[in-house]
Amino acid sequence: MITLDYANCLAGRVGEHGLDAGSIAPGSEWAGRLAAVAEDLARTRGEGWERWRLLPFEPLRGRHVAAVREIAGRCRDRFDTMLVLGIGGSALGNAALQHALNPPTWNLLPDGERPGPRLFVLDNADPVLVGETLRAVSATPGGLERTLVNVISKSGETAETAAQFLILRKALIDALGEREHAEHVVAITDEKTGTMRAICDDAGYATLPVPEGVGGRFSVLSPVGLFSAEMCGIDIDALLDGAADMDARCSAADLSANPAAMLAALLVRLAQERGKTIHVMMPYANGLLMLADWFRQLWAESLGKRADRAGREVFAGFTPVRALGATDQHSQIQLYREGPNDKVIGFVEVERFDPDVTIPSGLGVGALEYLEGATLGGLLNAEKRATEYALVESRRPNFTIRLPRADARHVGEFLQLWMMATAFAGRLLGVDAYDQPAVETGKRATFGLMGRAGFEEWRGRVETALAPTGFTI
Repeated sequence: MITLDYANCLAGRVGEHGLDAGSIAPGSEWAGRLAAVAEDLARTRGEGWERWRLLPFEPLRGRHVAAVREIAGRCRDRFDTMLVLGIGGSALGNAALQHALNPPTWNLLPDGERPGPRLFVLDNADPVLVGETLRAVSATPGGLERTLVNVISKSGETAETAAQFLILRKALIDALGEREHAEHVVAITDEKTGTMRAICDDAGYATLPVPEGVGGRFSVLSPVGLFSAEMCGIDIDALLDGAADMDARCSAADLSANPAAMLAALLVRLAQERGKTIHVMMPYANGLLMLADWFRQLWAESLGKRADRAGREVFAGFTPVRALGATDQHSQIQLYREGPNDKVIGFVEVERFDPDVTIPSGLGVGALEYLEGATLGGLLNAEKRATEYALVESRRPNFTIRLPRADARHVGEFLQLWMMATAFAGRLLGVDAYDQPAVETGKRATFGLMGRAGFEEWRGRVETALAPTGFTI
């Protein structure tokens, strides 16, 4: 199982910039407070927007896995390329799973050596991203005849995803015809209502559910993330098993046995009591970098709230930042060690890389002999430990999440750990971790600017607020 080492967040290592170990010891006020939160989360488990906690367990798990495998079984051998259309929680989890659990050369492997299609996650309305991907896919052997489009949108009205879908739908119809194009689309959307549901019912697209009560940033272990993972040969049973194991650990009332409660307590308290409001996630493994992207949305959108549950202005939240070890030892660590002491750095370490690469011997250069016969994995983990030491030397709080291996089970543990930590942190901050009211303003303004009926007022608001001034050079 994955472990959390938080000694470097305590005063014994980083002095006045850390927390007193006694303040989180059994019997302490904070231990009691977290036990009460654990009890509250147990009471609300599976209710409302906390239905995501049920995803790794029966009966929801069985229904989702069966539906995913039924469609994937029909599609996998038929398609060489898969395009995922989505944004935010509809895309980040897919990309994170693919990057963490398949090789970085996945899309370059010949079709016979790759147990699944090439995967492209189109997570923005950027015309170069969409246009060039479509052009390249159309030019490959088989082209659009061997391409599956997976559109993910609960409502079907998210502007970026809807625009992508309209473009890909037309390209499929132009290449394959109205009837056949429907066999190249799998939609993940609301089971009963919404614009996308109506489109799917009319066109006859295969569909999978966005489960009721599961918000986008908590949806990676639902069909939203499982379908592309299954298509690309990822062990989704191991993924869900890891999440289930972590959910059990994170249900413990004992703070010292509950890694999610401990993460939440440390990060909330270090922000509120020590001014550490910037939270860096720094994996020492390239494949895990997209997990840091997934974390950024989860942590920022869930906890960044103007008002608490009682309606009082609190301006809660923390700034999540991603970094990559050892790459960012050469770009960001200077700031982290000698700049403002307002950060907590979270390392993600992999104990055993598979495969690892041995550094050859025989060059005969004395200054490099220390590398000969070592492995790149050993070097990378030495770099991580050295950076950890350097931060402690500068009294900068940090912690390490350690994965025995970067495999599906441990990635499942990691995902559930941070979703649970977010739930605990939301309770500690007194905010609703499941809404995102500030996001809606931008959506409505976009509708107005693009001429959607009923949103004319929003266009006026934008044009008034952003009227031209003399402050342009």
